[in-house]
Amino acid sequence: MAESGTGLWSKKFSSDQRLTPVLALATLIAAFGSSFQYGYNVAAINSPAELMKAFYNETYYDRIGEYMSEFSLTLLWSVSVSMFPFGGFLGSLMVGPLVNKLGRKGTLLFNNIFSIVPAVLMGCSKVAESFEMIVVARLLVGTCAGWPVLLGVTGIPAALQLLLLPFFPESPRYLLIQRKDEETAKNALRRLRGWDDVDTEIEEIREEDKAEKAAGFVSVRKLFSMRSLRWQVVSIIVLMGGQQLSGVNAIYYYADQIYLSAGVKEQDVQYVTAGTGAVNVLMTVCAVFVVELLGRRFLLLLGFSICFAACCVLTAALALQDAASWVPYISITCVISYVVGHALGPSPIPALLITEIFLQSSRPAAFMVGGSVHWLSNFTVGLIFPFIQVGLGAYSFIIFAVICLLTTIYIFLVVPETKSKTFIEINRIFTKMNKVSEVHPEKMELKDFPPSASRQ
Repeated sequence: MAESGTGLWSKKFSSDQRLTPVLALATLIAAFGSSFQYGYNVAAINSPAELMKAFYNETYYDRIGEYMSEFSLTLLWSVSVSMFPFGGFLGSLMVGPLVNKLGRKGTLLFNNIFSIVPAVLMGCSKVAESFEMIVVARLLVGTCAGWPVLLGVTGIPAALQLLLLPFFPESPRYLLIQRKDEETAKNALRRLRGWDDVDTEIEEIREEDKAEKAAGFVSVRKLFSMRSLRWQVVSIIVLMGGQQLSGVNAIYYYADQIYLSAGVKEQDVQYVTAGTGAVNVLMTVCAVFVVELLGRRFLLLLGFSICFAACCVLTAALALQDAASWVPYISITCVISYVVGHALGPSPIPALLITEIFLQSSRPAAFMVGGSVHWLSNFTVGLIFPFIQVGLGAYSFIIFAVICLLTTIYIFLVVPETKSKTFIEINRIFTKMNKVSEVHPEKMELKDFPPSASRQ
């Protein structure tokens, strides 16, 4: 549920519209209190890793009178890490019903329960001498790191969102379509857009709603059974799976251990990790500006290729890290290169493609499938990577290199470029791939779309 706020007040703008302060602030608050939680809780768990493992062992010793076996400690640690994405999977299943019932803003506010309660649990876990509180808290915070303080900081963005978000308007689409409150919807649009004449946009929302109802709702089950959507569904599963199984969260979850094994001094690890995060943010911002220039397909191919090369060289560097004093620096360079590559394409593009290769009637089911693959793949990596490290050591990243290579090949052979193409043009490409004569029921939906919406 942490990512449910990304579409809070989404609307494609025409060239004469502008980003108003109210809309900008609303977007920032929504992202800081929700999407920010995703990145923070993925990365924050790795910094106190050794302290947490020591806490687990000491707590177990106080209860039982003996220390955990190495396998049990690794398993408990991997469960602590992987509970966050598993909670994310559960949360992704709850988004649809909650948004329809509570609205976008209401869902974001409700979602903060899953940040504040876990923050309290994690912040108090050491005092309570309970590692179970950490596991439960990670599960809950996924549904929306001194060390209990670091983990408990996750409640701060949620608290700020609770304080500030109520002062901003609800989604105009929700107010108009779900609540049937046209006047409040117009007032919300006026505040967000910065001008009084919003009748045209209100009418477009009505037209899109009529088109959606005319097309009907495609369930997840129906999505998998429709031949006209076969390659779209396969592509999203491959891209979302490749995004997570390529090893990105192995990097973020266990960055400190990777740097330590690469020879970075313990007192310097936190600075290297922070620098890696800064690079990720910078490259993600760059991707926003180049995606329309270079295209989705090119950035995916470039990003996965960089990740593949980085994993191969990192494997060699880790295996030969004692061969020379400069080899550990190659490992650090590989990690940063991997982060750059992933931020350019594999990280941001798959979710964008869902909005472009699926139409209104099938898009909600496609997002549910994509989100489920995303979180379950994330969960799998978090759960098994510690055991992969134990079993394969320096060669752990060969597995991720193979996945990056296979995903790159699939993109090259199957995924079309969608840049500057209309919904109709994109669906014609997939119509040929799926070997069907027409796309149903999306064809009815496109017929009823207003011209401005069908071109976006």
